[in-house]
Amino acid sequence: MKFIIAIALSVVISYLLGSCNSAIIFVRLLKGEDIRNFGSKNAGLTNTLRCFGKFPALLTLIGDLSKGIIAVIICRVICSLMDVGMGPDNSTHFIGYIAGFFAIIGHVFPLYYGFKGGKGVLVGASVFLVIDPPAFLGLILIFAIVLALSKYVSLASITGAFFNPFVTLVMQLFIYDQPLKYAVIYALMAVPSSVAVILMHHSNIRRLINGNENKFSFGSKK
Repeated sequence: MKFIIAIALSVVISYLLGSCNSAIIFVRLLKGEDIRNFGSKNAGLTNTLRCFGKFPALLTLIGDLSKGIIAVIICRVICSLMDVGMGPDNSTHFIGYIAGFFAIIGHVFPLYYGFKGGKGVLVGASVFLVIDPPAFLGLILIFAIVLALSKYVSLASITGAFFNPFVTLVMQLFIYDQPLKYAVIYALMAVPSSVAVILMHHSNIRRLINGNENKFSFGSKK
């Protein structure tokens, strides 16, 4: 029963935190506009940078990274206080994947903004910064390489999301020295977040295939 309660609390808290969309909040506060009416219509970092400049984009970056981190920390504390865990040594590590997934769902389908939000890339990255820093660094490296070679943020995001479970598996095996069964469990728990991020890039995938996707540039509005 404690396990179910802890999971339910983690799901609700993570979703509500994820629903606090930083791009929508800061563009509305600073510019009096709805970011979803501009550019790609996506309430995320890249569209904020392109349409409203570096300062709103910086605040969006900080906000979206923070909410993923906060969601994981709060849910870990809840599970620790309730003495709920799984895996080696009854660890609360697993809850980070659940918190991350529902923070992404909240970001993509925000309760406070008509269920129309962003694509969850930053939130997903911030979760790994907390639950698996080596995997986070590996994914950032993959993202940076693909972005540098292609100049497509969407392609870099999709590629990072695709490799997320594989990088998780490798890090759990060779950095954390986990038994294979636990490494596989953690890799599988990374799959839903990866799938969610990739699915939210369906329109970008079409544009990439058609050759009319926008390339990344720092030449944004001031």
